[in-house]
Amino acid sequence: MKHNYLLESSDEYLISLKIDEIIKKEGFSSAVKNEYDMEEVEFSSALEDIDTYGLFSDKKVIIISHIEALPSSEHEKEIDHFFQYLKNPLDTTLVIVTARKLNNTKKMVKQLKKELEFIPLSMNALEFAKKELDGYRLENGVLKKLVSDCLEDIGRIHQECVKLKIYREDEKSISLDDVSLMVVKKLGDSRDLTFEFVRVLASKDKKKALEMYHELEKYSIEAIPLIGLLASQFLIMYQVKILEKKTRLNQEIADILGEKPYRIQKTRELTRYYSDSELRHILRELADMDLKIKSTDVDGSFLVELFILKHC
Repeated sequence: MKHNYLLESSDEYLISLKIDEIIKKEGFSSAVKNEYDMEEVEFSSALEDIDTYGLFSDKKVIIISHIEALPSSEHEKEIDHFFQYLKNPLDTTLVIVTARKLNNTKKMVKQLKKELEFIPLSMNALEFAKKELDGYRLENGVLKKLVSDCLEDIGRIHQECVKLKIYREDEKSISLDDVSLMVVKKLGDSRDLTFEFVRVLASKDKKKALEMYHELEKYSIEAIPLIGLLASQFLIMYQVKILEKKTRLNQEIADILGEKPYRIQKTRELTRYYSDSELRHILRELADMDLKIKSTDVDGSFLVELFILKHC
């Protein structure tokens, strides 16, 4: 009997839930669990554990996480060794391999999907939040604000729902004010911050856009990296705007661009503010700004402020 799984999801909480479910289903709840993160340890450490019998228990669980970080060209022998094991696995060992995003063109990935039971994981954040808050009366807009503030991070949504339920345990009712009070808005990575900046630009709010730019400066995001991030955001807006003419489905656009459906959904909130030609012009303008900063003594912050004033 084989106990081998390949899980794919960018949400670590979803992966952890699925791992717990698999361990329980396969009857390994009392087994020793060892995890090897391919971003931190050598693949050989996981292989050594796979080849070793447990000292204190017949059963053991081996989790090899972030397999996409493993450079296959440098680990051919170890990978071959691993696949040899998978052809004749031990009944006493449960192997679970995880990845944020798999490159389906890689030979290793194709073989992993062949030898392991592949389970891609996804979950609708709004439906998850609604289920988490079941039994509570919710003011209109609570779920949308909660999901937005958590940037659709399922693990974060779970944590914030626990806090909200405890806070309103007696009333069994949650308002927008409760979400504002209890949920710490997740700033996210630089792409998330840049998206919010572009959203303010699109709304033509000159004062707010300048204030947000100076806020970004506090995060040590200098002019050249910011211009690169802006160019990336405007590029995806242009790509989405083109693809919108062919399909209205966020999932289809996300699959083509290799993005999360939520990011596509949020990007589509902005595309209506710009024409195709305007987006092309902005991309050329950002490229020119980048070149000027790198080749002259011009103040990058000054150019970004001019860009804001021009486009608001």
